[in-house]
Amino acid sequence: MDKILSALNWLNCSEMDHGDWIKVGMALKTEGYDVSVWDEWSSRDPARYHPGECEKRWRTFGETPPGPLVTGATILKMAQDRGWTPFSGADGVMDWNDVIEYDGNESDSDPPEEARKATEDLILYLQTLFEPDDYVGYVTGDAWQTDDGKWVPAKGVYYRTAGELITSLNRYPDDLGATVGDWKEEAGAWIRFNALDGEGVRNENVVSFRFALVESDSMPIDEQIAMYRKLELPVAALVHSGKKSVHAIVRVDADSYDEYRKRVTFLYDFLSSRGVKVDTQNRNPSRLSRMPGVTRNGQKQKLLGVNIGRKSWVDWMDFVDGATDELPGMSLLADYAENPPELPEELIRGVLRRGHKMLISGSSKAGKSFLLMELCIAIAEGSEWLGFQCRQGKVLYVNLEIDPASCIHRFLKIYNALEESKNGTKGNEPFRNVVIWNLRGHAVPLDQLVPKLVRRVRDMHLDAIIIDPIYKVIIGDENSASDMAAFCNQFDKICNETGCSVIYCHHHSKGAQGMKRAMDRASGSGVFARDPDAQLDMIELELSEDIRNWVAERGATAWRMESSLREFENFRPVNFWFEYPIHRVDDENLQEMPTQGSFEAGRLRNKHLKSTETAESEFRNAYDVLNMNGSVTVKDVTDYLNISDKTVYARLKKMGGEFTLEKGKIIHHEITQIRLPDDE
Repeated sequence: MDKILSALNWLNCSEMDHGDWIKVGMALKTEGYDVSVWDEWSSRDPARYHPGECEKRWRTFGETPPGPLVTGATILKMAQDRGWTPFSGADGVMDWNDVIEYDGNESDSDPPEEARKATEDLILYLQTLFEPDDYVGYVTGDAWQTDDGKWVPAKGVYYRTAGELITSLNRYPDDLGATVGDWKEEAGAWIRFNALDGEGVRNENVVSFRFALVESDSMPIDEQIAMYRKLELPVAALVHSGKKSVHAIVRVDADSYDEYRKRVTFLYDFLSSRGVKVDTQNRNPSRLSRMPGVTRNGQKQKLLGVNIGRKSWVDWMDFVDGATDELPGMSLLADYAENPPELPEELIRGVLRRGHKMLISGSSKAGKSFLLMELCIAIAEGSEWLGFQCRQGKVLYVNLEIDPASCIHRFLKIYNALEESKNGTKGNEPFRNVVIWNLRGHAVPLDQLVPKLVRRVRDMHLDAIIIDPIYKVIIGDENSASDMAAFCNQFDKICNETGCSVIYCHHHSKGAQGMKRAMDRASGSGVFARDPDAQLDMIELELSEDIRNWVAERGATAWRMESSLREFENFRPVNFWFEYPIHRVDDENLQEMPTQGSFEAGRLRNKHLKSTETAESEFRNAYDVLNMNGSVTVKDVTDYLNISDKTVYARLKKMGGEFTLEKGKIIHHEITQIRLPDDE
């Protein structure tokens, strides 16, 4: 049989007529050769060669009426007539019974070891992806070059079974081309990874939808392989393309074309969500991939491995469920004993870390929005906020309530007032760190807003996001713990996906709050207070008469901020005034003042009522004593009672028309009580 192959290689196919060409094919089939031998020899005449024609003719041999048997002797005779002589032995003449080994394609320059490895790779590839009776499609020499220099595969071969190919590869282990045909070195060779029906290479010719092709050339080869392994793709075969990508033949195990399309779409979308840019042109089940074993511009199209990752699509979906459940992996504490993770930096010293959540709760008229705007400016400048040092950074203020123009004017007014209070030099530099997103009239539930917000801020390098107020975007029933837990989870998503701190405010429940703990004053479910990493609560203070008189003309209100912190110790309550448009810390005058609604506030109020009566009596007595000269001034009363002039004015006002002030002098008026007659 090897003499026959030697003789066949001697024959020039392009010099043979059609009748002799048919005889060669019949002889090869009679002698037990595979059709690929005839096909490869025929392809040496590119002018007349048509892919697939040998296969069609081959099937008819033996079906024609009986005639003279065409054997290998016909090929030997044709070769001898054209000058072929089998040389062998010392006398240089080969006997009919001598045996020679076929040494493969003379153009194959690979050493025998590499040639056999290439054949073994292709055999393993075929055994992994196909059943013996599956028709395999491939393209070797049938490729053409486009105007831009790109090599494009043609239809190729599609009528040979995996079993036939494996048999031929085993027969000629040193020459891959003897089985699949020679390929163009610049182009390499291709193979289809799904079985065909033997009639064509279109999607409708695919008979099993077992595999899909995943290819990405946007990252280095090593990273591609590492990513596929990390994601535990059910890779049946992994092939180096001979260039800058690897081809992963992934098990999708679909029962139909429709199911195949859905699974491939899911596969590509999953990889895209993990940062793998997949070539989506490879969606078709009849797609060509790179054939392992051949060379391409001097580089091997190598089989890198088979059966990598999960065993099946179903098995991989178990992994995907775990990878997409948004839950982090588990770890041992021992892994961090010697090298604990670094804590996020403090955005507000002693109060809030970067990437954590903070809630500010308070009643109306506390100026919560003003306070949040002050915090924006403090972060932008890296200055203090209510006495707490802020780390300089960039902050987004999401305005859901105020008219856009009013919001801008309020920011500017607050900034100017803050600078005046610090005697600072005004400038626009801090404004570069404050971003405003005006959404009044465009608010949507928070679960719908979060994806839009995350997408817009992804490349803004923010340190904090302030949402004001949250009632505009609240989801579900405010008093439902489950609804509010789902609502608060949206803040976690913002933190996790942006790395920013999220700060928001909420209002108090109705009624007096002074008897409640700070963390219980927020309206609705207790989830509001327990979910954030830092909860700061503002409550108004009950003022004594002297302090109230002192601030009467300023129109200021007094407040106390208390804390409930997860990362730090709770700080000492901070007392401050809200003097439009800013807040000013004042622990000296307000430290002893009780919160409104508390027992202490009630006692102070009663004391104030009693002291009012006493104060009025003292004032009348003082006036009587000082009126001996017929004239009493405000200064006379302040000196006599040791009180401020503002207190004198306040008492005059409270005592109605009994006393009036005329040109600096206090005038007393007799109050006449009129008795009305009883009703008859």
